[in-house]
This record gives sequence, C-alpha cells and structure tokens, in this order.
Amino acid sequence: MSAYQQAVEVRWSDLDPNFHLRHSVYYDWGAYVRLSYLNGEGITPMFLLQHQVGPILFREECVFKREVVFGDKVDLNIQLLKSRRDASRWTMRHEVWKNGDTLAAVITIDGAWLDTAKRKLAIPPKEILDLYERFPKSEGFVWEEVP
Repeated sequence: MSAYQQAVEVRWSDLDPNFHLRHSVYYDWGAYVRLSYLNGEGITPMFLLQHQVGPILFREECVFKREVVFGDKVDLNIQLLKSRRDASRWTMRHEVWKNGDTLAAVITIDGAWLDTAKRKLAIPPKEILDLYERFPKSEGFVWEEVP
C-alpha cells in the first residue's frame, strides 16, 4: 500500500482559548488514525487481546506548522519511516493536512510491541510482520537489522 489517509473532525471541544486546536488533540488524532489503519488491516482490538500484544510508544513529537481552526477539513496520513526487520521497534509519521493543501503539523512516534502478559517488549505475531511489509512507507524508509 502506498498511502493511507483518514479524515478527522474538528470539534468545538477540541479548541483552546485562542480558538485553535489544542496541542493534545493532534496526538489523539494520531492514535485514532494508527488504530483505524491497524483495524482495517485485520489487527483489531480482539486480535491484539487474543495474541496478548499491543503497541507502546517511547517518544511522540508534534511539529506545529499552521493553526487548525473550527470548520477546517482535516486529514491525517500514516507512514512507516523505519522498522526493524522483525517489526519489534519502529518509527512512524503522521502528516496533518488541512483543507486539502496545507500541511498543518507533523507527528513522529517511536514505538515497539509489548507482550501484554509478560509486560516485556516482544516480536509481534506473523500477521503484524506481514502488515509491515505492505505498510505505507516514507520515501526514505529504512529496514533496520536487529542488533
């Protein structure tokens, strides 16, 4: 897959006292888009529960470029920037586009998969490894070898 994009809605409750989007909403949107993508690819909450695995974040950063206000039409995409070959650790990016042509923010996250029973980092099941092969990737995507 070369691209995945998801529309999100700017709600009145998402605004701060300056009438633009609160900073924390960007992170909520990123999580929503990541889980929507996984769910659409068959990595549902039930799948994660059955396989006792879940994604965790080590770092989440947002660079704000243009303000988003009530009434803007907003879309987020998702791209894999780098991943270990076993998909155990990875970096993803979301671009937040408003009104079809203005880059409003860029969210970058570093994460891994957690064995939810052992509470330790884990290599995810084969279905997730297969998904990473077809995941939308950035132009400079890199497969990293496991040390």
